[in-house]
Amino acid sequence: MSAASKSIHRATISLGIPKKNADVILYASNIVQKMTGNPAFSTPTPTLAALTAATNDLHSAETAALSRAKGSATVRDDKRTVLVSLLQQLDGYVQSIADATPENGAAIIESAGLAVRKMTAHGKRAFAAKQGALAGSATLTAATAGPRSSYEWQYSIDGGKSWAFAPATTQGKTAVAGLPSGTTVQFRYLAVTPKGGQGDWSPAVALLVK
Repeated sequence: MSAASKSIHRATISLGIPKKNADVILYASNIVQKMTGNPAFSTPTPTLAALTAATNDLHSAETAALSRAKGSATVRDDKRTVLVSLLQQLDGYVQSIADATPENGAAIIESAGLAVRKMTAHGKRAFAAKQGALAGSATLTAATAGPRSSYEWQYSIDGGKSWAFAPATTQGKTAVAGLPSGTTVQFRYLAVTPKGGQGDWSPAVALLVK
């Protein structure tokens, strides 16, 4: 497979702002350090100066709040809100730069001192048939087609020469009973979706029914 035909996964930012204010200050300071002079970010939004000022303001407010002076905790919380808002804006800016060159997206995000969100592998469920709980039955599961979809099922006991319908369902699974025991039965399905309408019949899967 050529490099051009391979799909490129979009790298996205996991902002992960710390809960403790002291950690937020270090977190923001590291981002400013990483982005300063970074050629990938010519015009940061918000500016690094604004981010630095907000970081310093939170540091001062956090120090004042430790004295338990009246109203200092409220001021500290307000300063944290401002800094977090700026970090969220910066998240959008860095993401837009990463999206512009998706093949380098992860490296761009990490160069800003930010983390790349880990991708969770959700393998598409394959169509499968297995022996049912009762003799002469089979349990079928299909790839999920999405919300408000329905599924039509067919089975063949003569090697695919003729097909019989099983009851349609609104879930990607069903049970088929009354099958001849000791026979290899083929099954197939199609999905009907709100946007795409009726799809094509799937490749058949075979099962030796007991």
